[in-house]
Amino acid sequence: MNHVEIHTDGACKGNPGPGGWGVLLKSGSSEKELFGGELATTNNRMELTAVIEALSALKRPCQVSLYLDSEYVRKGITEWIHGWKAKGWRTSTKQPVKNVELWQRLDQLASGAGHRIEWHWVKGHSGDPGNERADALANRGVEQALGRRR
Repeated sequence: MNHVEIHTDGACKGNPGPGGWGVLLKSGSSEKELFGGELATTNNRMELTAVIEALSALKRPCQVSLYLDSEYVRKGITEWIHGWKAKGWRTSTKQPVKNVELWQRLDQLASGAGHRIEWHWVKGHSGDPGNERADALANRGVEQALGRRR
């Protein structure tokens, strides 16, 4: 199984507002950068989209070390999702889970694609090189969504 190191981040200018997502994938000496954005979105949606796009880019099952600065995504996929699924995609207060279509897609990729994923939280904007690059890519995604070139 190939080992892939992934760094993801989301950005939003206003919440909601124009947003972007960024991904840095590293395997051996190879690196790949991905980014994109949307005009009307939220920071949480962009954080989720970054991880979904990263895992979607993998062509075969991999051993993944995934670094992200979103506790919402990390705790959602490792802790909260089990209860949500058991309750028919409802929260503990019986409300519909926000961003349910993204959570369902992430669940499919994380548990159904054969990857072995280690989820690592890193503090954002604290000098972590992978997180800083993913953040810069997410900001490029915002600019792209706004129709600007960077």
